Amino acid sequence: MLVNLAAIQELIAAAIADRDAIVWRGNVLSHGDLARRSRQIAHGLLRAGIGCHTERAALEPWESGQDHVALYLYNGHEFVESMYGAYKARAVPINVNYRYVEEELRYLLENSRAKAIVYHGAFAARLAAVRGELPDLRQLIQVRDDSGAPLLDGAVDYDEWVRAQSTAPLSLPYSPDDLYILFTGGTTGMPKGVLWRQEDVFYNGLGGHIPGFDRLETEAQLREHIDRGLGGRFLVCLPFMHGAGWWTTFNTFHRGGTIVLPDETRRLDADSVWRAVERERCDQITMAGDAIARPLLEGLRGGRYDASTIRVLMSTAAVLSPAVKAELAAFLSDGTLFIESIGGSEMGLQAMSYDTTSDRPGLPAYDLRPGTVVLRADRAGVLDPATARPGEQGDIGWIASAGHLPLGYLGDPERTKATFPVIGGVRYVVGGDRACFGPHGRMLFLGRESSCINSGGEKIYAEEVERVVKSHPAVYDAVVVGLASERWGQQVTAVISLAAGKKAPTVEELAAHCESQIARYKLPRAVVVAPEIVRSPSGKPDYAWAREYAEPRVVTA
Repeated sequence: MLVNLAAIQELIAAAIADRDAIVWRGNVLSHGDLARRSRQIAHGLLRAGIGCHTERAALEPWESGQDHVALYLYNGHEFVESMYGAYKARAVPINVNYRYVEEELRYLLENSRAKAIVYHGAFAARLAAVRGELPDLRQLIQVRDDSGAPLLDGAVDYDEWVRAQSTAPLSLPYSPDDLYILFTGGTTGMPKGVLWRQEDVFYNGLGGHIPGFDRLETEAQLREHIDRGLGGRFLVCLPFMHGAGWWTTFNTFHRGGTIVLPDETRRLDADSVWRAVERERCDQITMAGDAIARPLLEGLRGGRYDASTIRVLMSTAAVLSPAVKAELAAFLSDGTLFIESIGGSEMGLQAMSYDTTSDRPGLPAYDLRPGTVVLRADRAGVLDPATARPGEQGDIGWIASAGHLPLGYLGDPERTKATFPVIGGVRYVVGGDRACFGPHGRMLFLGRESSCINSGGEKIYAEEVERVVKSHPAVYDAVVVGLASERWGQQVTAVISLAAGKKAPTVEELAAHCESQIARYKLPRAVVVAPEIVRSPSGKPDYAWAREYAEPRVVTA
């Protein structure tokens, strides 16, 4: 089987041409429609001279031989069909975070050397401010929206441009080496492009080898997988411009399913989500931890919506606290499956569990995917769960994966070599997450090293404390950071937002609540109340914002 996303989409369209692919605002695009429209986009890009110019064999791991098409869009069918259209032209779609300010936007578009940009009219003014600094730019394609923004000079109208192109199948030398690029970052540094071969990303995270299912290696296997329709009707409320939203879409299509979008796609609107679930009989949703789960829960509390069709809730990229998970389950049908996973843009899917309960309330337990390991603290070898000393007072290491991995970071050989080391003759990706093993051999996820707090000589992982803080009935959301302290080195500080109608707990009250669940040295020593916790659209906490917000508002010990 040719493992190429363009070729696989055509195979899907041939097998289930009339099955719904995208449902949004009452409009339905079948898999056959998606194939035709993405071909039109591919023809338009090729006519503009945008495609592949250098084959993979002649390139370094951090180099791209394909032209890049930036997708500066809210969720909608335009994003998905433009993504496939780029692949079918042997170009590479680039995800653009629509929350970027001008400097971040300019950096991403310049760093990616985008040749074309497909953008919503709402972003025209911001794009106009940076386009003069983009010498590689050839084509601007503007999607109409309710902003009323006129076309930028030299831009074409998306709908008119697509209609003018041929729907004929393309005959190009598609390759498993064609790139999939995912830009990541922006809250802890400037965005960076992760380069995957399409074959590697398909088997790592896009449905080519789902845990519990056979690896898809032939067209017959893929057709059988598609025919079974395991993708179901998947409500996508995460933005496509982040990895979780993008990967959900691919996984759904590669299992013969349908993605459903809420009417409101510019922000998370719980009522819009549940209306779409009820109207379209959706059976699956992906969340990014509490940042998505809590608003969705608020939408269910009023009892206005029928969510009985939901059978699977998946959470990734951020903390899903046990209290929120339990309350969500109470509103859904008995037997609804909760699947929690960890991974990332560079790592793909590293671990997942149907039950993350462990003997430590703040530490979730995961089953490692084949190829995922915990490296020793010195990264000189791999910890054996059978012999490693369990728990935080035992052996703590780094979560790493081998097998189907990215090539590296676009234009950055040094970062590529640092993140993808060869250890004992095996190439790994090491993304900065720390873990240890529990007494029964399951991996306990500690958290990201960069958000680790050193207080009184003890290492404290912010995510563990956040899970426990968020179980307090007055806390709606929380981020935990370390602030400089003369006494402790760093002081554990909880930045919280409050549940409706609740009074802020004192630091003593919050510490008393947490004391039965985490060690005393991990207890918050300061509490700062914010109107809202700032997160990325995918739900990831902005620790830089939290530190900046808390510092002038708290007295350190």
